[in-house]
Amino acid sequence: MRPGGAWWQDAVFYQVYVRSFADSDGDGVGDLEGIHSRLGYLELLGVDALWLTPFYRSPMADHGYDIADPRDVDPMFGTLGDFDVLLTEAHKRNIKVTVDVVPNHTSNQHAWFKSAMAAKPGSPERDRYIFRDGVGPKGEDPPNNWVSAFGGPAWTRVPDGQWYLHLFAPQQPDLNWANPEVAADLERTLRFWLERGVDGFRIDVAHGMAKPPGLPDMDPRADALGPSHYYDPRWDYDGVHEIHQMIRKVLDEYPEAMAVGEIWVTDEERLSRYLRPDELHLAFNFRLVLTHFDADAMRTAIQRSLTVPARTGAPATWTLGNHDVWRQVSRYGGGAAGVRRARAMALVELALPGAVYLYNGEELGLANVEIPLAEMADPRAKTSGAEFGRDVSRVPLPWEGDLPPFGFSRNPRTWLPMPASWAGLTVEKQIEDADSTLSLYRQAIELRKTHSAFGGDELEWYGAPAGCFAFRRKGGGLVCALNTSATPIALPPGEVLLSSSPLVDGKLPADAAAWLV
Repeated sequence: MRPGGAWWQDAVFYQVYVRSFADSDGDGVGDLEGIHSRLGYLELLGVDALWLTPFYRSPMADHGYDIADPRDVDPMFGTLGDFDVLLTEAHKRNIKVTVDVVPNHTSNQHAWFKSAMAAKPGSPERDRYIFRDGVGPKGEDPPNNWVSAFGGPAWTRVPDGQWYLHLFAPQQPDLNWANPEVAADLERTLRFWLERGVDGFRIDVAHGMAKPPGLPDMDPRADALGPSHYYDPRWDYDGVHEIHQMIRKVLDEYPEAMAVGEIWVTDEERLSRYLRPDELHLAFNFRLVLTHFDADAMRTAIQRSLTVPARTGAPATWTLGNHDVWRQVSRYGGGAAGVRRARAMALVELALPGAVYLYNGEELGLANVEIPLAEMADPRAKTSGAEFGRDVSRVPLPWEGDLPPFGFSRNPRTWLPMPASWAGLTVEKQIEDADSTLSLYRQAIELRKTHSAFGGDELEWYGAPAGCFAFRRKGGGLVCALNTSATPIALPPGEVLLSSSPLVDGKLPADAAAWLV
């Protein structure tokens, strides 16, 4: 951590997809005690903080992002006592713990929504959500043309004829943020977890929540998660900033706590608004996720991303993967080439100034797993088709042994099937192998934490051959070179600290990156 800075400014966060990390009770689903049992691994990896995906009470229509009670643990994952033990033990190892909050919607099994369904149109119970009359002679058409991010209409009709809004699955009704009860309930949730000792929050759909008056139609060409070049009132409405200001007021009472927003906004000026001094501490910038393996494209993505911290004074927030997107190995072409490129991009990302979020399993070099549609649990796949399914990047982690479930669980029937081909990628196989992807991540994180070359918030760029780039951290002096061309290249002057692939006659091979000082 930089001297005098907040702990999160340059932290390496590790996203634990709770269902898929480690299963302690043999039901084939990961849980809190499973995470607790693997804290030694996370300490060895060297990460500063965890982000836990939702473990709250939920019918699991969307793997826990449909929350029935945000202030209790679902029995599938354990108990509040299990959470408290996990938090205490993580803190003993100097690992911070942050948790998800989902302010845009609840489960349709939440007590509020059950009350709304039992109440009449126009009632206070319905006003906590977004119920509207339909259009057409008998109200048989939805109130507007909004579509769900999971595909299909964003409205579902209830027996009395009204419709309710859900920007995701029908089991995830959107809350009405114009109702003060909604803000009061989120504040209660934040304080509940802060008082237990959590170190911060990841805010799901942080560019959603607020809806414009009148709910005007969207341009049907707009992207699913938007916003895009087309008019899309579902996302990034200006009223959302009042919600983040409310959240920040609560967090400011807990000086060491932070919040990061999931914000699918690619316009840097609009993204910067979420990082004003009275709003979020960090905001995911997804440009690197959306950029293919090409040095020029990556350089542009990095430069554009760095304009956000330059505008705001807040740190950049980098990530290459999460539970909603393809794994890097598959995104960069799959096979051996995909692994080489994913390793290279890990060094690029960890060389950049700011906070970094890793996704569990990327440090093992895992690729997507082909899963038949019949075995997918993701509601987006069921609505939009297998090619849109996110379960391909959510398969449980392989820990040890030669056969599935590789120590993830005692139960061979894991919630998603694990491929036998992962036998060579287990933590056990990689941890003592100096050339493994896991060893590369461990070395990179250790150097990032301890080497003085990682100082400074600005980059300067070198001239580089076609298909390559090199930048230097101003203030620290670290040089990072990336080769996305087909042939080895000469490295800039300096001592090589680390490379993602062995050098070839002193040159950086194709699909590789290196650090120099």
